[in-house]
Amino acid sequence: MFLEVAPDVLALLMAAAFFAGIIDSIAGGGGLITLPVLMLAGAPPVTAIATNKIQGVFGTATAAYSYARAGHVDLRKQVWPALVAFIASICGAVLTSHLPVEWIKAGLPFLLVGIALFFALKPGLDDTDRRQRLTGTLFAATVVPLVGFYDGLVGPGAGSFYMIGFVLLAGYGVLKATAHTKLLNLASNVGGMLAFAIVATPWWITGLLMGVAQIAGAYVGSRLAMRVGARIIKPLLVVTSSLLAIRLLLG
Repeated sequence: MFLEVAPDVLALLMAAAFFAGIIDSIAGGGGLITLPVLMLAGAPPVTAIATNKIQGVFGTATAAYSYARAGHVDLRKQVWPALVAFIASICGAVLTSHLPVEWIKAGLPFLLVGIALFFALKPGLDDTDRRQRLTGTLFAATVVPLVGFYDGLVGPGAGSFYMIGFVLLAGYGVLKATAHTKLLNLASNVGGMLAFAIVATPWWITGLLMGVAQIAGAYVGSRLAMRVGARIIKPLLVVTSSLLAIRLLLG
């Protein structure tokens, strides 16, 4: 088998992917772990991003399936929103070189801090559904394409943006919002992966093997989230959003 990295480096990458799968399936932000590790392993930035998309797809797919199997989300009802996220993500990736991405990145840490503060300080935020502000159709026509486009254009924090949209606008409880986030995140990840695969040279074998570790991590994480609910999802969401904001500020 042709490997892009040495076996010991691959073992480190797979371990990182496993832990990223746990974090991603609960609160998102697994790329905080895998992307820096890929770059430390010697991957050029664009290759690291493309490889990260490949391995991340496996984790989000596993989490989406796990939540659906447990009855927390009906995947058939999410087919059209997922298609919207997929198309929007491709559009974002294609337009990366034509839009002021640096401006967006400059404002992103402040948005992530806002999300962290919302989940940390808002009282009564648990697994109970609350008042719906947007219908499912309107949500799929506004929030989903915006976040999907952003995921293809920039990427970091997309899961958090889907999450806060479901909580604030769709009126979902924390666990239900987490479950519904996964298929949309998967769709926009796949769109971004396909676009980056065309313009970059991902480490396919490494990405696929990391994907196997992601499957295991996502299974563990989704089971834990379903058992504990908002008590673990909220703190992890606060931590990952804050760490991502710090990382982006520090460059």
